[in-house]
Amino acid sequence: MTLTGASGDPGGASAPQGVAAASQPAAPEEGTAGQPGPPERAADPGQDRAAGGLRLGWALAAALAGGLALAAASPPTGIWPLAPAGPALLVVALWRRSLRGSLLAGLVFGLALFVPLLSWLVNLAWYAWWALAVTEAVVFAVLAVGQRLLLNLRAWPLAVAGWWVCAETLRSRWPYPFPWGRLAMSQAGAPTVRWVAVGGVPLLSFLLALVGATLAWALLRPSTGRAAPAGAGGGQPVARRGPAWLASLPGRALPLLALGGTVALALAGALLPVDQPQAGAPTVVVAAIQGDVPHARNLPDLLRAATVTANHAAATEKLARQVRAGARPAPQLVIWPENSTDLDPRFYPQVYATISAAVQAIGRPVLVGAVLDDPLRNAGQLWLPGRGPSALYVKRQLVPFGEYIPFRGLLSHVTSLTALQPQNFTAGHQAVVFRIGRIRLGDVICYEVGFDGLVSSEVRAGANLLAMQTNDASFEVDGQRGETLQQLAMARIRAVESDRAMVVASTTGVSAVIAPDGRLIAHTGTWQQAELDVRVPLLTQRTLADRVGAWPEAVIIVLTLAAFGWAVTGAVRRRTAGGRG
Repeated sequence: MTLTGASGDPGGASAPQGVAAASQPAAPEEGTAGQPGPPERAADPGQDRAAGGLRLGWALAAALAGGLALAAASPPTGIWPLAPAGPALLVVALWRRSLRGSLLAGLVFGLALFVPLLSWLVNLAWYAWWALAVTEAVVFAVLAVGQRLLLNLRAWPLAVAGWWVCAETLRSRWPYPFPWGRLAMSQAGAPTVRWVAVGGVPLLSFLLALVGATLAWALLRPSTGRAAPAGAGGGQPVARRGPAWLASLPGRALPLLALGGTVALALAGALLPVDQPQAGAPTVVVAAIQGDVPHARNLPDLLRAATVTANHAAATEKLARQVRAGARPAPQLVIWPENSTDLDPRFYPQVYATISAAVQAIGRPVLVGAVLDDPLRNAGQLWLPGRGPSALYVKRQLVPFGEYIPFRGLLSHVTSLTALQPQNFTAGHQAVVFRIGRIRLGDVICYEVGFDGLVSSEVRAGANLLAMQTNDASFEVDGQRGETLQQLAMARIRAVESDRAMVVASTTGVSAVIAPDGRLIAHTGTWQQAELDVRVPLLTQRTLADRVGAWPEAVIIVLTLAAFGWAVTGAVRRRTAGGRG
């Protein structure tokens, strides 16, 4: 695995090392140690060669390792320190690569990341797993060509960090919304996580990518040993004394200092003055019900609507008996998960009666995850004792190919798969805050927790407590917990981002109660009926991230696009100059 002639300065390029002095005529030095030669000497990214970089086979191996490292940083493996290794190895793979080679390296990285990360989709269908993973990998590969061009800049570590924010922003919106695989979402249990309370998920992704980019800079920095000037030692190269790694240290001092500084900056998140105790903040007891569903391998049996609703009603009635016996404190609010009823209670009297009986038994408001008809909606509906259903939150960010079919008109001409979801769900359009005594509850449903702005919109609307209703049953049939743990990590990060406690209610688990600092106060296992009954704080202060909203992301994107424009202009100028020469 040989790196030949990597630049000694970000964006610079030097002649390949290891070439005998006698093989070329003598030429005057074009720079001092640590200074790059003219930009024209950089490898032309349009040519399929690896001057100054790894051979293609090694580059693809680096890309593969980088994608796997980032996948391992995310749940269910969850080795969070590996997150910066992904960006670092991608830079190494792209260094002095041709555009075609960069596309290939990006594709290998994307497949290595998304195939294992999304393996839980095999529970729906193997082709759904591979279709989504390959689509995401192809988008990543195209974007990786842009990163390759940014590596021509002198300040490329900053540009690379901005590239990750741009790439994550685009992938979260196009070709359909899907925010999985973001750097920051691997950090739920890391000391770095508090940065999200300052600038949101994009800022944390930027810092992690910056650590990775400076690590790559340190790896790519060449030795500073040079031939002696004429007259010193007969004009022959002076042999280094001591180990080669020791001789290379002076040339690596700057990137190593930069690496230490970026690592310290990222880890300094643990020292940020966020999640400070709020004097006089009230506390309340809330409950999350995990009713469980039939553990079957076919979807109709798995989602038997009447059984699922009855299970959640039974668990709620069990909690009510424990409260009456004094074994548990009485909750002020009970939260059922998404799809706790798939039959609209307005049109199914038995379902209405089952839910109503459970609400009356506990004697407290219950937030029920319901599929409602006319129009078809995925909703959280608040049921009140003695009154029945009242306020409603409708899911705003729908699941592509799950709750609606993107490009339905086009796809219906080439595949019958559109029949799996014959009717698109109708999306909601606004945040809803449920008012229950002192509680101001903001709700998001399942997939929505991955999207920047949705949770914070509930906080801006006045929420002092957050909930996520989710149904993970169809992704856990074979025992995998990847999807539920990835979603739980996102919920923990959102709790830190807005400094709010969050209640996660799942049909099959993992259900949890999360503290405002992201700690798990209580949680369940999977495929079991369980009731969580926990006291949580009701906080009203807003974090800097909630106040500034999307501004950090916007600033990073604008600056990165400007850097990209500069890199493209420089590449065109060099190509034009080379053509004239």
